[in-house]
Amino acid sequence: MIEIIVNDTRHPLDNVPEDMPLLWVLRDRIGLTGTKFGCGGGFCGACTVHLDGEAVRACLLPIAAVAGRRITTIEGLSKDGTHPLQRAWVAEDVPQCGYCQSGQLMQAAAFLKGRASVSDDEITAAMSGNICRCGTYARIRKAIRRAASEA
Repeated sequence: MIEIIVNDTRHPLDNVPEDMPLLWVLRDRIGLTGTKFGCGGGFCGACTVHLDGEAVRACLLPIAAVAGRRITTIEGLSKDGTHPLQRAWVAEDVPQCGYCQSGQLMQAAAFLKGRASVSDDEITAAMSGNICRCGTYARIRKAIRRAASEA
């Protein structure tokens, strides 16, 4: 048995292969479907979650590698949608199709932790591994700046 802590809730997992990616455990075994499958190779960022506070790609991590560690998904970013990034995403009308947005938000949240101000170059560098097929990068950048100013 493997146990993981997701959004501050312990999840004992029976009959889960040790090499099953965290992404599929989150989606198929725990039922948290906000984390998306994009490429399966860690290139697009749609599956970004936090592992002990750091942004990671859930499609690349075998469940055995995260046993006993703290995982935060988009569902755990805030209980009521009041995280500064979530408010900024709405205010700046960021999503178009929305598919990549949970990964974008989780990457941005890890990036902004402890920062009161950010430059466009810093945002671009931090978010470079998260792809938006709709091309809403300017709105994403604007929302991240807004959220940083609220922190």
